[in-house]
Amino acid sequence: MPVTHLIGFSLTVADLAGTAAFYRDSLGLETGPERSFHDPVWNSLLGLEPDTSARAIDVLIGHQTVELLAFAPPGQPYPSERASNDQWFQHFALVSSDIESTWERLNSGGSECEITRGPPVLLPPNTGSVTAFKFRDPEGHPLELISFPPGVGAPVWQKARGGGILGCDHTAISVIDLDRSLHFYTDLLGFRIASRSLNHGPEQDWLDDLPGCEVDVVALEPTTVTTPHVELLHYRMPPGRVSSTVIQVNDVASVRQLHKVDDLSTLVERLIAEGTIFVSPGIVMLKDATAAAAVRDPDGHMILLIE
Repeated sequence: MPVTHLIGFSLTVADLAGTAAFYRDSLGLETGPERSFHDPVWNSLLGLEPDTSARAIDVLIGHQTVELLAFAPPGQPYPSERASNDQWFQHFALVSSDIESTWERLNSGGSECEITRGPPVLLPPNTGSVTAFKFRDPEGHPLELISFPPGVGAPVWQKARGGGILGCDHTAISVIDLDRSLHFYTDLLGFRIASRSLNHGPEQDWLDDLPGCEVDVVALEPTTVTTPHVELLHYRMPPGRVSSTVIQVNDVASVRQLHKVDDLSTLVERLIAEGTIFVSPGIVMLKDATAAAAVRDPDGHMILLIE
């Protein structure tokens, strides 16, 4: 029944070609060919109107894939007011073998996409002594570059070879009520708590470009494949903006986690009993005979559960 591993991610964009070019040219990632589709069953899974169509490009990040999706009709752009403690905040942490060079490459392109004030930040020992830098793609989606020192982070990053970006370590989501989110992800979806810390101090303020940060960071691992994983970010200070409306799938702020589960029927029954908000009408059978369901976590972050 529990989530066994995090398969990948999907995010909505308005300018498909332009956003894909950013990931390719500014971050040095491989992108796949553009494809178009119109599938009423898939639309049902995502809570879209039956006549919605989409175009997609995959971005390859090591062994993980981020799917960029542009919908017709389109939704709302990314909110103009944006910060790391917003309830809808969700980033991908990209492991870099040379974080300074990747940062310089971003800056040399003349992009004004930085979240972090200044160059990559060396975080204190209580947060693993990692080096990190937060920024946004051209549409507003937040991203993080992260570099692990020897002996820190998942074993896969200690063994990885090559230059540039090696893969995706985790997705981090902002949550308003930490206990509520922990119940959802651990008691219902079956994640286990791998680590937790309270991050604060000038380094965290620089990283997030927020004053007086105090943020609980809880790493949650799936049962079988532990990387990539999910991190919960609970900002004690400063409090973030709460979503006033539901973010729809065709809105640019929409990001989806794709999780593999081993018993979708039992999990769906449990989620229904807990009053979980479903985007899909329960379990949907896709054209390839895959069973899937789409739900929202307590903060509105969207999750696709696939058997």
